[in-house]
Amino acid sequence: MANREPRGLGKGLSALLGEAADIDRLRKPVGYVNKEIVGERKSETVSESADIVRIPADLISPNPFQPRMSFDNEALEELAASIRSLGLIQPITVRKTDDGKYQIISGERRYRACRIAGMDMIPAYIRSASKQGMLEMAIVENIQRENLDPIETALSYQRLIDECDLTQEQMALRVGKKRASITNSLRLLKLPDKVQHDLKVGLLSVGHAKVILGVEDPVLQQQLCDLVIREDLSVRQLEERLKTRSASGDKKENGDAQKLPDEYYKMLEHIGKYFGDRISLKRSASGKGSMTVKFNSDAEVRRFIEAMEKAGL
Repeated sequence: MANREPRGLGKGLSALLGEAADIDRLRKPVGYVNKEIVGERKSETVSESADIVRIPADLISPNPFQPRMSFDNEALEELAASIRSLGLIQPITVRKTDDGKYQIISGERRYRACRIAGMDMIPAYIRSASKQGMLEMAIVENIQRENLDPIETALSYQRLIDECDLTQEQMALRVGKKRASITNSLRLLKLPDKVQHDLKVGLLSVGHAKVILGVEDPVLQQQLCDLVIREDLSVRQLEERLKTRSASGDKKENGDAQKLPDEYYKMLEHIGKYFGDRISLKRSASGKGSMTVKFNSDAEVRRFIEAMEKAGL
């Protein structure tokens, strides 16, 4: 497995991106409007749902079984600054407790950053762990709606993986999509928060995002997103800019990254069980390529090795 720094776009980068512009003035914080607000009415009861609801922050408590015991304060401040500017892109997931309050299942880091940002209402999914079948049906129904934005769709797929323990192949059968389509949708969640925001609010299309995903550097991804917005580029125009300005060795980077045989997605899915979305794979038209896996600890690698040994690999 390769373990190298991502390549840039070549010597023509500055000419491609042009002068920096104040694109942030076009960005408005993501707001989850027309959603029920838990706790507003005494008679209100909100059960498990695929929808996002807003919950008063003082009704939410951390999970006592949270494996992460310490949080990087500087990273939390950076996330809080992003939330102040863009809103919370990915809602947290909670469960309702017997006292009518809510306990975090996932997203404590996002919750803490929201509190630092001064948010008193937190966007969240509510889940009852004992009703997995109903949750699965609710999420699948949500995906099949036509009014979901690309990030909401990707988050729904991710919930089916995390909370319903479905593989991408099983999801493809449930929602009537090709597995490659689901994989490409999930890849959108690897984009920087600002790029995800622009997808949500329609400043950027999925076609643009697929081109931008061909570049691995998050800083360059953000700059390319700004370029599209600033110059109102079509997907084809963005591709042409990259081909024209990139160094010769990088010309095919954005196109080839999308053209993977089906079995490659299956391999990424299996390895992703152990390393999440910290795996990337590049393949040229000739079949040559590289795979990069990032890991957080020796224990994570040991678990992967043990799984391979049990499988006789």
